[in-house]
Amino acid sequence: MIRSIKPSDVEGLEKLLKKIPNFTEAEIKVAMELIEITVNNPEQTDYNIFVYEDDGKILGYHCTGKRPLTDAVYDLYWIVADPEHSGKGIGKNLLEHAENFVKERKGRWILAETSSKESYLSTQSFYLRNNYSIISEIKDFYSVGDNLLIFGKYFNNKNN
Repeated sequence: MIRSIKPSDVEGLEKLLKKIPNFTEAEIKVAMELIEITVNNPEQTDYNIFVYEDDGKILGYHCTGKRPLTDAVYDLYWIVADPEHSGKGIGKNLLEHAENFVKERKGRWILAETSSKESYLSTQSFYLRNNYSIISEIKDFYSVGDNLLIFGKYFNNKNN
């Protein structure tokens, strides 16, 4: 089941983030800041977090929001699936949920940023398998040799 975040999810989401080998402490801190903003400021609309829960256990989440200064472009800020449950479609279900969230709001683009490092090959493949394209690459963005890859999917609102 995918549902909106609740304040009681915070601890479980932090534990989930710490299971992801690619995430540094700094990245986890940023993810937790967005989680805290979302649960502590229910009126805000910049970050929309949805949790994948199965039998009372949090197995993933996504954080999606409209990109400032655009009329219909959304960022997929975070999408996380429990590595202990890989291959069960959790990431795909979360991605489809994020896409539907964007389409329901007449979004034109959904963008997802990731690293070009080899340790992120499975993430890159995930987006490509789900019909995303690399729409931009910025060399040496995160650090020398670690490029920023921006994946995107365009929605033709006439067909939504």
